[in-house]
Amino acid sequence: MALRPPPPAMSTLGGDTPLSALEYELMSEKADTLARAGLKVEKALAALSACPPTTENAGERESLLNEAADVVWSFLVQREICGFRSQTDAIKRYGIPREVMIRLGAVSRPPNES
Repeated sequence: MALRPPPPAMSTLGGDTPLSALEYELMSEKADTLARAGLKVEKALAALSACPPTTENAGERESLLNEAADVVWSFLVQREICGFRSQTDAIKRYGIPREVMIRLGAVSRPPNES
């Protein structure tokens, strides 16, 4: 019985095979998506930091805080999809405030209309 190596199209070791080209495109898209998500985090956190916590702007700040939490949650999920398991470095790099991290996973719901 003769043993044959797998066909070149099935190779994942690099080279100019169709699979390696596809892998390259997928990695490129993941990196681009992660970069765009990072920019959204920066923008949301900048808007939040520009609105200091006072009694006069409590409603606006609450809205900005919810938006920042949503954007950060999406970013952290995207990082996990890309294979980054530890979020500590991203939290430090972007300076994500504790008040935003506390809100991750919380869903704001409108009051029941009964």
